[in-house]
Amino acid sequence: MNWIVKGLFTEQMLLFAAASTCLFIASAFSAAWAQATDTIIDEWAAVKAPPPPELEPVTVDPKATALLVLDIQNQNCNLERRPRCVASLPGIKALLAECRRKGMPVVYSLTRNASKADIRDEVARIAEEPIVKAGVDKFFGTDLEGILRSKGIETVILVGTSAHGAVLHTATGAALRGFRVIVPVDGMSAGETYAEQYTAWHLANAPGTRGKTTLTRISLIGF
Repeated sequence: MNWIVKGLFTEQMLLFAAASTCLFIASAFSAAWAQATDTIIDEWAAVKAPPPPELEPVTVDPKATALLVLDIQNQNCNLERRPRCVASLPGIKALLAECRRKGMPVVYSLTRNASKADIRDEVARIAEEPIVKAGVDKFFGTDLEGILRSKGIETVILVGTSAHGAVLHTATGAALRGFRVIVPVDGMSAGETYAEQYTAWHLANAPGTRGKTTLTRISLIGF
């Protein structure tokens, strides 16, 4: 019987040794994997911002271009919540006046719970100018595309707030629908400068908008 006991003991020792080896390997692999798979959250502080996109002068055809004024409302464009939006209003007002002088269509958007009375006075709407109401993508669930197509529009100029909300997603929606997109960076705003920086980078580099979007300044837009 001794040889049976010894055999069982030896087998148990071998199984224990094998299990210990597997546990050691698994632990080592897990530690190596953790070190090799740092996420962007782990590396956040080490990320260096890329060079800014180049702003380009642009000339548009007034007969085929529309101005989209996105979500510039009393509720979200004020000194308490979004002072950078307030700072953008004089430039947008001047662009709006020039577009109207050239006979260009102007389309407004509002957030879902807003009304036309909420539009900031500086960029007030003329009665016949269309309004669409939606979330961040003003094409989604609205007739915005139909409005633009019916007027023969091929190019849209986007101004508004928030940069990383209505501007980013509506610009993407326009590009994906084949419109040429122009975004004057001094006509878009957010509560934080990083959101504007990210939006500019995204529009210039993301697959959906790259090559279809021109970043510019209001003063660099010609008619």
